[in-house]
Amino acid sequence: MASNGSTLELRRGTRNGLAPQPQQVLIRMGAASLNYRDLLTLQDPASNREGLIPLSDGAGTVVAVGAGVTRWKAGDRVSVNFFPAWISGGFSPAVLATALGGGQTDGMLSEHVLADAGALVPVADHLTLAEAATLPCAAVTAWHALFERGQLQPGETVLVQGTGGVALFGLLLAAAHGAKVIVTSSSDAKLARARALGAWKIINYKTQPAWDAAALDITEGRGVDHILELGGPDTYDRSIAAIAPGGRIAQIGVLTGFASRPNILPLQFKNASIDGICVGSVQHFERLNQFLSAHRIRPVIDKNFAFDDAPTAYAHLQSGSHFGKVVIDLS
Repeated sequence: MASNGSTLELRRGTRNGLAPQPQQVLIRMGAASLNYRDLLTLQDPASNREGLIPLSDGAGTVVAVGAGVTRWKAGDRVSVNFFPAWISGGFSPAVLATALGGGQTDGMLSEHVLADAGALVPVADHLTLAEAATLPCAAVTAWHALFERGQLQPGETVLVQGTGGVALFGLLLAAAHGAKVIVTSSSDAKLARARALGAWKIINYKTQPAWDAAALDITEGRGVDHILELGGPDTYDRSIAAIAPGGRIAQIGVLTGFASRPNILPLQFKNASIDGICVGSVQHFERLNQFLSAHRIRPVIDKNFAFDDAPTAYAHLQSGSHFGKVVIDLS
């Protein structure tokens, strides 16, 4: 990316030949995918390094390994974790600066990528590289929220807001685990597609603005056990109203801004909680892949774009018309 003065813009560039250093792997990228974060990065003055390579999510094939690398070899299909420095264990704020494709750290929108060997996970055998490229941010986030922190159990209820990447991964993962998923959207067409993917109940928040009341009606007044909170200021109070006693709200999204100041007092009297979720570790990603393989889950791809059409892919994501993930083909 390059600056045009007030915002960043995409420009195609070239780099000299890359060679892996000790404990590094060189990857020939097959595909990359976009997240809402990538739209924010274009407006982020902190992501102002000339030549910054955007996008956090991608998958490709190993073409060379550096000295000391024993787990990976040429021909292996791999993805790089969103936080390369978060391998396992608890979160450390220090890993935030390592997030791919933003700040000062290069990302995945490149023909070749160098990555630390410890930051890689194998691509599940049943997935294409394009499908695997959708996982590092959105799928790991949903997995972390529902399974690592939320300890989701079969039969519990889950509400996901919208039909973007995190929401649809939440739907697919939770439904495969035997949970009952409620999906909200302003589009009846998207809701019909969500039902076909396994949604238990659907709510059109355009025709039912009080979707929290609708969720309470669906659950016979008890409320929802898990909510993937993706909206931000415009949805938070309703999420708190809709959460069940002992339930968990996963704080994830900022689709309507960063200024959430909800009244959290009702959580006290429900013994409910809010979990802050910021993607996840390599270990989380590995457990997600095991689950995807066991249940043969395939990500939902809305549309594929050619590398030269990357600006159009950004515009498509920004339009909000997508259902699932937007992918850029790098093969």
